[in-house]
Amino acid sequence: MRVVIARCSVDYSGRLDAHLPLATRVLMVKADGSVLVHSDGGSYKPLNWMSPPCKLTVGEPSDADRDAGVGQVWTVQHAKTDDKLVVRIHEILGDHSADLGVDPGLVKDGVEAHLQKLLAEQIELLGPGHQLVRREYPTAIGPVDILARDRDGGAVAVEIKRRGEIDGVEQLTRYLELLNRDPHLAPVRGVFAAQEIKPQARVLAADRDIRCVILDYDAMRGMDDAESRLF
Repeated sequence: MRVVIARCSVDYSGRLDAHLPLATRVLMVKADGSVLVHSDGGSYKPLNWMSPPCKLTVGEPSDADRDAGVGQVWTVQHAKTDDKLVVRIHEILGDHSADLGVDPGLVKDGVEAHLQKLLAEQIELLGPGHQLVRREYPTAIGPVDILARDRDGGAVAVEIKRRGEIDGVEQLTRYLELLNRDPHLAPVRGVFAAQEIKPQARVLAADRDIRCVILDYDAMRGMDDAESRLF
């Protein structure tokens, strides 16, 4: 990656035209070919950018640009469209390049797999007397996150999400339709478990006779500080 801090102006042409007047900005040139123009604000979003496949060419300024104080002209041309990003650099304040290597990717804390493992270990969170039958219980359309038995021996299918939305309820509904065809399991009740469940998902779950359970991830992994809570 190359990071350049420069006083520059930027013009974008293609599907739309945009202009950034002269100011100090951060120019990022990534190994994948993308070029991003950042300001010291606006959080993570660049002011303008060009996604790959594209080609960066550094050229000399025209006489008019040179008279205006431009020292370099960066032209970023997209390989498949007419989109073009032109950066006119008046002054370079910093220029640094580094090989970042292969990124391992984002590892999210509290993803469904973590929640599934913790709930399997603490199956009583579904209610007293519940017992785990199996994680990733197979069906013809994919595995149910958890299959359990309640205190009366009834089968319970649990779908786990970080954020519970309508799609998750629909997914659990399809699992229940298949599981209830198995005479060894039927009747199978559904539990939709998530750290957060949207109101629309709650309404749909109630209509499908599916119980909703909120999972407290911090408490499940023993990091809940009871002394800091108001209630």
